[in-house]
Amino acid sequence: MARITLDLHHRDHAPSWLVRAALAWGRHRYGEDLDTVLAMSHHPGVLFPWALMESAGLRRRSRLPAGLADLVVLVTAAYLGCSWCIDFGASEWERRGLDPEVSVDAVRWQTADRFDDDFRAAFRFAEAASGQLERVSDEMVADLVDRFGEAGVVELAYVVALENMRSRFNSVLGLTAQGFSSGEACSLALRRGAARTAG
Repeated sequence: MARITLDLHHRDHAPSWLVRAALAWGRHRYGEDLDTVLAMSHHPGVLFPWALMESAGLRRRSRLPAGLADLVVLVTAAYLGCSWCIDFGASEWERRGLDPEVSVDAVRWQTADRFDDDFRAAFRFAEAASGQLERVSDEMVADLVDRFGEAGVVELAYVVALENMRSRFNSVLGLTAQGFSSGEACSLALRRGAARTAG
Protein backbone atom coordinates (compact mmCIF):
# COMPACT_ATOMS: atom_id res chain seq x y z
CA MET A 1 0.00 0.00 0.00
CA ALA A 2 1.28 3.44 -0.91
CA ARG A 3 2.90 5.32 1.95
CA ILE A 4 1.86 8.72 0.60
CA THR A 5 -1.43 10.04 -0.76
CA LEU A 6 -2.03 9.19 -4.40
CA ASP A 7 -5.63 10.39 -4.57
CA LEU A 8 -5.64 13.87 -6.10
CA HIS A 9 -8.78 14.85 -4.18
CA HIS A 10 -7.27 14.31 -0.73
CA ARG A 11 -4.33 16.67 -0.88
CA ASP A 12 -3.58 19.93 0.85
CA HIS A 13 -2.93 21.66 -2.49
CA ALA A 14 -4.60 20.95 -5.82
CA PRO A 15 -2.14 20.02 -8.59
CA SER A 16 -1.33 22.74 -11.14
CA TRP A 17 -2.77 22.60 -14.64
CA LEU A 18 0.65 21.47 -15.89
CA VAL A 19 0.71 18.52 -13.48
CA ARG A 20 -2.89 17.68 -14.39
CA ALA A 21 -1.92 17.75 -18.09
CA ALA A 22 1.00 15.37 -17.42
CA LEU A 23 -1.32 13.02 -15.56
CA ALA A 24 -3.89 13.18 -18.38
CA TRP A 25 -1.20 12.28 -20.93
CA GLY A 26 -0.22 9.24 -18.87
CA ARG A 27 -3.86 8.23 -18.45
CA HIS A 28 -4.40 8.48 -22.21
CA ARG A 29 -1.28 6.44 -23.00
CA TYR A 30 -1.67 3.72 -20.37
CA GLY A 31 -5.41 3.64 -19.67
CA GLU A 32 -5.08 4.75 -16.04
CA ASP A 33 -2.96 6.92 -13.79
CA LEU A 34 0.50 5.57 -13.09
CA ASP A 35 1.02 5.40 -9.33
CA THR A 36 4.65 6.46 -9.66
CA VAL A 37 3.57 9.63 -11.53
CA LEU A 38 0.83 10.29 -8.96
CA ALA A 39 3.48 10.07 -6.24
CA MET A 40 5.82 12.45 -8.08
CA SER A 41 2.96 14.86 -8.76
CA HIS A 42 3.28 16.03 -5.14
CA HIS A 43 6.47 17.80 -6.24
CA PRO A 44 6.60 19.21 -9.81
CA GLY A 45 10.30 19.92 -9.29
CA VAL A 46 10.79 16.14 -9.16
CA LEU A 47 8.12 15.12 -11.67
CA PHE A 48 9.20 17.22 -14.65
CA PRO A 49 12.99 16.66 -14.52
CA TRP A 50 12.29 12.93 -14.14
CA ALA A 51 9.84 12.99 -17.08
CA LEU A 52 12.42 14.79 -19.26
CA MET A 53 15.08 12.23 -18.36
CA GLU A 54 12.74 9.32 -19.13
CA SER A 55 11.70 10.91 -22.46
CA ALA A 56 15.32 11.47 -23.49
CA GLY A 57 16.17 7.88 -22.54
CA LEU A 58 13.38 6.52 -24.73
CA ARG A 59 14.82 8.36 -27.71
CA ARG A 60 18.39 7.11 -27.33
CA ARG A 61 19.80 4.88 -30.04
CA SER A 62 20.78 1.64 -28.36
CA ARG A 63 24.29 0.26 -28.81
CA LEU A 64 23.23 -3.09 -27.34
CA PRO A 65 21.71 -6.18 -28.98
CA ALA A 66 17.97 -5.94 -29.64
CA GLY A 67 15.91 -6.19 -26.46
CA LEU A 68 18.88 -6.41 -24.10
CA ALA A 69 18.47 -3.00 -22.48
CA ASP A 70 14.79 -3.72 -21.73
CA LEU A 71 15.62 -7.11 -20.24
CA VAL A 72 18.44 -5.63 -18.14
CA VAL A 73 15.87 -3.22 -16.70
CA LEU A 74 13.63 -6.17 -15.77
CA VAL A 75 16.53 -8.11 -14.24
CA THR A 76 17.49 -5.05 -12.19
CA ALA A 77 13.92 -4.46 -11.00
CA ALA A 78 13.56 -8.14 -10.08
CA TYR A 79 16.84 -8.11 -8.16
CA LEU A 80 15.70 -5.03 -6.23
CA GLY A 81 12.20 -6.46 -5.72
CA CYS A 82 10.21 -3.59 -7.25
CA SER A 83 6.94 -5.17 -8.33
CA TRP A 84 5.73 -1.89 -9.85
CA CYS A 85 8.75 -1.73 -12.17
CA ILE A 86 8.54 -5.41 -13.11
CA ASP A 87 4.83 -5.07 -13.87
CA PHE A 88 5.32 -1.93 -15.95
CA GLY A 89 8.45 -3.20 -17.72
CA ALA A 90 6.82 -6.53 -18.59
CA SER A 91 3.75 -4.69 -19.89
CA GLU A 92 5.90 -2.51 -22.16
CA TRP A 93 7.54 -5.67 -23.51
CA GLU A 94 4.08 -7.18 -24.16
CA ARG A 95 2.73 -3.90 -25.61
CA ARG A 96 5.33 -4.18 -28.38
CA GLY A 97 3.95 -7.61 -29.26
CA LEU A 98 6.94 -9.50 -27.85
CA ASP A 99 6.69 -12.91 -26.20
CA PRO A 100 5.78 -12.48 -22.50
CA GLU A 101 7.69 -15.69 -21.71
CA VAL A 102 10.94 -13.86 -22.52
CA SER A 103 10.27 -11.32 -19.75
CA VAL A 104 9.44 -14.15 -17.35
CA ASP A 105 12.69 -15.90 -18.27
CA ALA A 106 14.61 -12.66 -17.70
CA VAL A 107 13.37 -12.63 -14.12
CA ARG A 108 14.64 -16.20 -13.68
CA TRP A 109 17.64 -15.80 -15.98
CA GLN A 110 20.02 -17.84 -13.81
CA THR A 111 18.01 -21.01 -14.43
CA ALA A 112 16.50 -20.19 -17.85
CA ASP A 113 18.38 -21.52 -20.88
CA ARG A 114 17.01 -18.93 -23.32
CA PHE A 115 19.88 -16.42 -23.10
CA ASP A 116 23.36 -16.51 -24.61
CA ASP A 117 26.61 -15.63 -22.82
CA ASP A 118 26.40 -11.94 -23.81
CA PHE A 119 22.96 -11.51 -22.24
CA ARG A 120 23.99 -13.45 -19.14
CA ALA A 121 27.10 -11.26 -18.71
CA ALA A 122 24.89 -8.16 -18.88
CA PHE A 123 22.44 -9.64 -16.35
CA ARG A 124 25.31 -10.49 -13.94
CA PHE A 125 26.50 -6.90 -14.23
CA ALA A 126 22.98 -5.56 -13.57
CA GLU A 127 22.72 -7.51 -10.31
CA ALA A 128 26.28 -6.71 -9.23
CA ALA A 129 25.79 -2.98 -9.91
CA SER A 130 22.52 -3.05 -7.95
CA GLY A 131 24.07 -4.57 -4.85
CA GLN A 132 27.42 -3.96 -3.19
CA LEU A 133 29.40 -2.08 -5.80
CA GLU A 134 32.67 -3.89 -5.06
CA ARG A 135 31.08 -6.86 -6.86
CA VAL A 136 31.64 -4.91 -10.10
CA SER A 137 35.25 -5.74 -10.89
CA ASP A 138 37.71 -4.46 -13.47
CA GLU A 139 37.55 -7.91 -15.08
CA MET A 140 33.74 -7.80 -15.31
CA VAL A 141 33.77 -4.41 -17.03
CA ALA A 142 36.65 -5.42 -19.37
CA ASP A 143 34.64 -8.50 -20.39
CA LEU A 144 31.59 -6.32 -21.10
CA VAL A 145 33.73 -3.93 -23.18
CA ASP A 146 34.90 -6.91 -25.26
CA ARG A 147 31.27 -7.95 -25.80
CA PHE A 148 29.52 -4.60 -26.32
CA GLY A 149 32.19 -1.91 -26.74
CA GLU A 150 32.67 1.05 -24.42
CA ALA A 151 29.49 2.78 -25.66
CA GLY A 152 27.53 -0.39 -24.89
CA VAL A 153 28.96 -0.56 -21.36
CA VAL A 154 28.06 3.09 -20.79
CA GLU A 155 24.50 2.29 -21.89
CA LEU A 156 24.37 -0.74 -19.59
CA ALA A 157 25.57 1.33 -16.63
CA TYR A 158 23.00 4.00 -17.48
CA VAL A 159 19.98 1.68 -17.70
CA VAL A 160 20.98 -0.15 -14.52
CA ALA A 161 21.48 3.11 -12.60
CA LEU A 162 18.20 4.52 -13.92
CA GLU A 163 16.30 1.38 -12.92
CA ASN A 164 17.91 1.50 -9.47
CA MET A 165 16.53 5.00 -9.07
CA ARG A 166 13.06 3.96 -10.26
CA SER A 167 12.93 0.79 -8.17
CA ARG A 168 14.15 2.44 -5.01
CA PHE A 169 11.81 5.41 -5.42
CA ASN A 170 8.78 3.16 -5.91
CA SER A 171 9.72 0.68 -3.20
CA VAL A 172 10.37 3.20 -0.43
CA LEU A 173 7.03 4.89 -1.17
CA GLY A 174 5.17 1.55 -1.09
CA LEU A 175 4.18 1.50 -4.76
CA THR A 176 3.38 -2.00 -6.01
CA ALA A 177 2.23 -3.67 -9.23
CA GLN A 178 -0.86 -2.12 -10.82
CA GLY A 179 -1.74 -5.07 -13.06
CA PHE A 180 -0.40 -3.71 -16.35
CA SER A 181 1.20 -7.00 -17.41
CA SER A 182 0.08 -10.62 -17.43
CA GLY A 183 1.60 -10.83 -13.95
CA GLU A 184 3.72 -13.99 -14.02
CA ALA A 185 7.01 -12.07 -14.05
CA CYS A 186 5.90 -10.09 -10.97
CA SER A 187 4.87 -13.07 -8.89
CA LEU A 188 8.03 -14.97 -9.83
CA ALA A 189 10.25 -12.00 -8.93
CA LEU A 190 8.53 -11.54 -5.58
CA ARG A 191 9.00 -15.23 -4.73
CA ARG A 192 12.69 -14.98 -5.67
CA GLY A 193 13.08 -11.83 -3.57
CA ALA A 194 11.41 -13.47 -0.57
CA ALA A 195 13.66 -16.54 -0.93
CA ARG A 196 16.80 -14.36 -1.18
CA THR A 197 15.78 -12.39 1.94
CA ALA A 198 15.02 -15.57 3.88
CA GLY A 199 18.33 -17.12 2.79
